[in-house]
Amino acid sequence: MTAPHDVPGVHSLIGVDAGSANLREADHLIHDLLDHLALAPGTVACTHLIRTDERRGTAVSFALPDAATAEAVWERIAGWQSPGVGAVLGERSYGAEQAARTAALAAAEHARRGGGRAVVYPGAERLTGTVTVADLLALTAIDEVTVVGAPMADGQGPDPAMPVLTRDHVRPEWRDGRLTLALVPAAGGALAPFEVPNPTPCCADHA
Repeated sequence: MTAPHDVPGVHSLIGVDAGSANLREADHLIHDLLDHLALAPGTVACTHLIRTDERRGTAVSFALPDAATAEAVWERIAGWQSPGVGAVLGERSYGAEQAARTAALAAAEHARRGGGRAVVYPGAERLTGTVTVADLLALTAIDEVTVVGAPMADGQGPDPAMPVLTRDHVRPEWRDGRLTLALVPAAGGALAPFEVPNPTPCCADHA
């Protein structure tokens, strides 16, 4: 993608835990917060699986374009009245203590680019119907694609002209600092995202 999509540092990263039990609920939370908090274009929003002694579920994180934007969003979060919600921005926390601790885990993972499943990211709206591997990499923030079970020859991925059946549901993940999309073989010699829309489809209002 020609436009910059580097994830900001910790001072531009907000973690939120609203008690989502699974990926579907977390996807809905992300889209609800995009509207409620009026998040800026360029935001990267991810889900994070949480497995601690006190929490089993999914938290979310938002990488904002810059610190000033993050501050404005933080002020809106502070006015968001919802029981059990916790949020963090840097060293600051808001809401329920346990939820804030979980939110901090999500924000830290996103900041390291060591994990997190991206639901919203630059160019995601372009991934509908069928696109080529080349377009997928050129038009979005996705850095790399891999084909599950297929070794990469000389570090090269699939043929750039290969069609990808997006199924309008493309969720890359952070791996070793790169936003990576796992693909699998599909009908007709095409590829498709490893994650299928069901059982984690987002509602039609957010399609």
